[in-house]
This record gives sequence, C-alpha cells and structure tokens, in this order.
Amino acid sequence: MKYLIGIDGGGTKTKCIAANIEGKPFYETTGGPSNFLVFGLDKVSETIFNLIDDCINKLNCGFEDLVSVVLGTAGAGRKEDVERLEEHLLNYAKSKQVLIKDFKVVSDARIALEGAFSGRPGSILISGTGSIMFGKDSKGEIHRVGGFGRFIGDEGSGYSTGKKGLAALSKFYDGRGKLTMLSKLVANHFKIYDSEMLINAVYKNN
Repeated sequence: MKYLIGIDGGGTKTKCIAANIEGKPFYETTGGPSNFLVFGLDKVSETIFNLIDDCINKLNCGFEDLVSVVLGTAGAGRKEDVERLEEHLLNYAKSKQVLIKDFKVVSDARIALEGAFSGRPGSILISGTGSIMFGKDSKGEIHRVGGFGRFIGDEGSGYSTGKKGLAALSKFYDGRGKLTMLSKLVANHFKIYDSEMLINAVYKNN
C-alpha cells in the first residue's frame, strides 16, 4: 500500500498523520515544535524525521511506500527558508541511509486554509504561538496579513499575550500600573513575587 504523510508543525508541537492515497487516515502521532527559525534546522529536521519514521514503523511499511510528505510549519513564509529546510531534512534522511522521494514545505497557515475550505476561496485567522491571516480569492491567488514573528508582529498570539502579561507585572512592581488578572495568574504560576524574581525568570536562559 502507498501512503501520504501530512505534518502540521507549530511553535509548540507538531502533528503528523499518515493516510492512504484516497485520504483515509491510518496513523497519527505528535512531536515537539518545528519552527526552524526558532529551534534551528538540525533540531527540527530530527523532529520531522522521527515523526515520519514513527509512521513507517507503525504502518509496517518502508520509506519507498511514501508517495509524498508535506510539512506545513510555522516560519515557512519565505522561499529561501523553505528551500533550506527541504534540503536540510532530505540530507538528514540521507545520513540515516533513507531516501524520501517527495518532500515539500509550505506554511502552516497554507495547510490550515486549504484544509478549512477544501481548496475553495476563503480566509482564516490563526492565533497560536504566533499569529497570521491567510486568504484565497476566487482566482486562486493567496493573500496574507501578519506573520512577522515575535519581535515585530504576532499580535493577538499566545506569545504576545504572555509578553503583555509580564510587562504589566513589571509595571505593577514599579508602581506604574495595577495588578491585572493575567499578571496575577502569571505571578502565581511562576512563583514570582518581586521585580528581581521577574527579571531572573525571564532572562535566566538568555
């Protein structure tokens, strides 16, 4: 039997599903984050390869039975980055004496868009670790807004919300603001009781 593998990679976790040519799912597994701009090509290639290898073992088939593997992942917004990840993963597989015949990388927003509307026109707003809006018009052209990453974008994302909570907590310790509900939750969860503890908690891993 021949199989297709679809991988949904994000900044927090990665989901992998193996299906037959007709699209019937046979196996599902999950792994760690796969945003290669954050975690690096080596780590992400290892994560993706291990997920594919897990599918191969559970399906009791070989890599030659894979018709195509598609990875939709956070960070795959530029052609140059996509090509780097594709090349790196294929080289990683070769280092394991494995040949993956067809491996493609697209953005996680693209696979979400195609999955939500089955290829038809539509738009989606994604707010996870990061944030982006993707749409397809009646001509099949793709449009995007956002997706600029945690340093200059990702408004409304989990990262952005958490950062604002920590910023509000810093203002409270300075006497420049009130203790908000989110700041209180953050302080209680991480056992942060003063400004020095806040600084140590945020910057302890550089």
